[in-house]
Amino acid sequence: MSKPRLYVASIDDILKGRATDVYFTRTRRILEAKGLCNTIVRAEFHAYSLPRGYKWAVFAGLEEALAILEGKQVNVYAMREGTIFKPVEPLMVIEGPYCEFAELETAILGALRHETSIATKAARIRLAAGDKTVLFFGLRSVHPALAPMVDRAAYIGGCDSVSGLLSREFLGIEPRGTMPHALIILFGDPVEAWKAFDEVVEPDVPRIALVDTFYDERYEALLAARTLGKRLYGVRLDTPSSRRGNMKRIIEEVRWTLNLNGYKDVKIIVSGGLDEESIKELRDLVDAFGVGTSIAFPPSIDISMDIIEIKRGNEWIPITKRGKLPGMKQVYRCPPLNDVILPWNESPSFKCNDGSEPRPLLERVMENGNLVTELPDTSRIRDYVLSQLKMLS
Repeated sequence: MSKPRLYVASIDDILKGRATDVYFTRTRRILEAKGLCNTIVRAEFHAYSLPRGYKWAVFAGLEEALAILEGKQVNVYAMREGTIFKPVEPLMVIEGPYCEFAELETAILGALRHETSIATKAARIRLAAGDKTVLFFGLRSVHPALAPMVDRAAYIGGCDSVSGLLSREFLGIEPRGTMPHALIILFGDPVEAWKAFDEVVEPDVPRIALVDTFYDERYEALLAARTLGKRLYGVRLDTPSSRRGNMKRIIEEVRWTLNLNGYKDVKIIVSGGLDEESIKELRDLVDAFGVGTSIAFPPSIDISMDIIEIKRGNEWIPITKRGKLPGMKQVYRCPPLNDVILPWNESPSFKCNDGSEPRPLLERVMENGNLVTELPDTSRIRDYVLSQLKMLS
């Protein structure tokens, strides 16, 4: 009998181009056989369309893409990670011998697509929630090998915190969470479970009681408040859809009852099956949201890579498949988020409405496989995203 295994590509597999599609290995063999492997190209990454209802997306995954390309004989130009972009705009360009990165295309696109999709959905949730706290609870929706990446993308997109334990190590973020139903079920009594949490868990962790395990949410919320008193920070409602009814009415009932009994400071946190529309409906009643699957499994931002120029001697020849714009391009931005795409060597002949010069968004970030710019930490990328979201709200 065979031993069970985890179906996970190693970092070495990714960096050496083994986590790829077989047609790229065949392409490399053909180019090597025909002496074309060192043809110098410029390959552009872009999303020519976005999911229905989306007008913009958040560029994420650049750091991982650069990690994959590090040490290769390539130059890389890219938008800053966290930049809000629109369809057709170039996000990143790789310049160098095609065979230097041919078998890495699959991995790079996977990183950019996945992180961009999650960060974009998180940003949309952030806008829907307004000034209310958003916690990302979506790790159970994805393969465990992806946990740090998923937490990173959700945080970049605007979530206030994440629940993954590994994010302390990978991202320098202190994970946040409440308690699972399993804790209460094992005690068989919510009061005993809440007391045990209060006795054992470090005092700097907020006391947030899960209040929908055995009894009515209103009853359990008041019971939690009477049990923990001033130590109770908040109550969390995670009622399954089979029992939920009108969630807004349930929250109103819980808030009224807590207020009536002198517990106006107790926060209400809601989780379970939340998306933008339900968050907009509840945000005036709720202090925080725990969002999982809708961020972890978002609509895909379909980033693709296309060769846009080939170098012949000292001359760059614009070329690409039909349906795509040939030639290297630059994106110029005017405040707040007004963009114009121009050929790479063409300077803008206009000024922004506020009199400022249009700002180029793509800059060289890697030269001959070496970083030439400082990579911002996750919190700085998140701040950049939030500053742009303010312009959209």
